[in-house]
Formats: sequence, C-alpha cells, structure tokens
Amino acid sequence: MATTPETVEDLIAQLSLDSDPAHEAIAAELGVLQSIYGEDAVKIWKSPSRSGSQSPDREVQSVNGTEPGTIRYEVTLSIEAPPSDTAEESSHQIIVLVSLPPTYPASSPPQLQLLSRYIGPGAVEWTPDSVCVFDGLEWVKERCAEWLGERMSENKIGELMREDEKARPSGANEGNVVSPEGEGKRSARSGQEPPDIPATMPPGITITEAEPILDRKSAFVGRACRITDPSQVPLILAHLMSDRRIARAAHPIINAWRCRVGNVLHQDNDDDGETAAGGRLAHLLQILEVENVLVVVTRYFGGIHLGPDRFKHINQAARNALELGGFLDVPDEGNTGRRKGKGHGKR
Repeated sequence: MATTPETVEDLIAQLSLDSDPAHEAIAAELGVLQSIYGEDAVKIWKSPSRSGSQSPDREVQSVNGTEPGTIRYEVTLSIEAPPSDTAEESSHQIIVLVSLPPTYPASSPPQLQLLSRYIGPGAVEWTPDSVCVFDGLEWVKERCAEWLGERMSENKIGELMREDEKARPSGANEGNVVSPEGEGKRSARSGQEPPDIPATMPPGITITEAEPILDRKSAFVGRACRITDPSQVPLILAHLMSDRRIARAAHPIINAWRCRVGNVLHQDNDDDGETAAGGRLAHLLQILEVENVLVVVTRYFGGIHLGPDRFKHINQAARNALELGGFLDVPDEGNTGRRKGKGHGKR
C-alpha cells in the first residue's frame, strides 16, 4: 500500500481499489465486522513505534516484526457475564488485536491477541481462501465470557461466605430457632476456629469438588471422595473442617457415606444442623447404589430461607460431586463385581 491508512474506511478504500482478490475479500470482511460490532468498534491499530513510545509488550513487538505488509486493526468486543441468582447480567469490554499476514486468507490464518496474550491460529477454524476473523472473535468472546462467569462465581461465593459470617450470632443461643423447619439453625461446628495444624488426610484420598449451586444468597458446595474403611471418615471430615472457608459456613459438613468391608456394608450420615439433610443424602447414595464413597455438602446461608428447595440443592450438589468424581456408571475396582453407582435419573 502506498500510504498508511489512518482509519478503517481508508483501509477499506485502499483494499477495494486493489485488483488482488484477497484484498477485496479482506475489505468485504472489514465492512461486515463494522456492521456487526459497530463502526466505532473497529479501528486501525496504532503501532507504539508510530507514537514514539516503546511497547512493554514483547508479544506485540514480535508481531510488529513479522512480515512486511501485515494488516493490523483492533476490534472492541462486549462480553456479557452470565446472570446468577445473586447478580444481574453485566457487560464488559475487551480489545482484540487482529493481524492479517500478507498471505491471508489464501494460505495463512489471522492472528489474534487479547490483552498481551497471544491467542493464535488455534482459536480460528480456518480453511484456505476463506475469511474467518469473525469466527475467531466470537471464539474469543465465548472463552472470555466463560472465564468471567467463573471469576464472578468465585467472587459471589466469597461474598456469601462473608455474609454468612456476619449473620452468625455472637451469643451461643442467639438466633438458632428461626423457623418451624429449623432452617437457619447453625451447625454446632460452624464458626469454629480451625486448628493451627490442619488435620492429616488419610493416604490416597482425593476429594472432588463440584461447582457451587447459588440460590437466594445461599451457596451449596458438593464434595466426594472414595473411601476404603469407615475409620477414614472422621479424619476426612476433620481435614475439611481445618479449612476456614468451610468451617465458617452455616452447615460445613452435611454428609453421608457407605463403605463395604468384606461382606458387611457400613453406612452413616450427619445432618450437621440442617435437619434431615444427612438422611436425604444417605437415601441418595442408596438409590444410586453407590458404595465406598463419602459425600459432603457445605451450605453457606445468606439469610433468606429456601424451604424445601434447600434439600433439592443439597442433593444436587452431592450428585454433581459424585458425577464429577466418576462415582456413577463406573465399574468397581474391587473383585466383587459391584458397580460404584447407577446413572439412571440424571438431571
């Protein structure tokens, strides 16, 4: 190109005047991007060297130093954080640097950069002679929305934990009976300061933790692990209670377990202050025919009563952990031929 374009409109005009079919395709693609994301969202990328400053981003510098004739422009994208029970949908903006090698789209894919992080051609399903920047930008939006949703979920859990801590009564008997169902009555274990030395986890135990379930300022976190002897259960629960985040929940370790030793099936459960919750978890394990497993649900109470819905969330949190840990529809590793669990009735 004879002159460096200052605007996208200038770039489109220059490309359109070129007899090269590839340039015509790029000009058409730029027009489409403007129509989709808005004219102000697509801008010519200003190289730091053009403004007399040096970029601290080595990855951007490496792109600058690639092939002469590379076309670069920025696209500002809006991503929507998914709504949750505790937060409305929110919008955020990201800027993506698009670099088109001189051989794009005939034999090279576009390169995308997001906030100093190279995304690379793997983000774009590219085929020769096909423009594909839009597909790449949409891929970036999806990945960023997922990341933002995860971060917001983590932040909300932190907020719920802090609210749960503030709601804890200062006196031993204050605020315990708050409804006929007993909902809101805090576990005798909640708020306990964990020991200075965390309880030792039995060897070979790995705990699987599922994504939290959020509802009206309450959070339910399911965890599951394989056990081989009933004596492991109190050690695992003590280890969980050594975590301040868990210990300060209203109901830290609602649990149920089943363990077969020889021909004897041992099983037990604990409501941990959430009336009837442990028995419901035990019933869930029986229905699924799950053995040699401990399932634990932590509930953070946000101050709003959920009624029967809380049991639904407790069971779902437990099932999510069991499924994530591979305890459903997986043959038992022992010699009895039993299965760890049934997959029927999945939701």
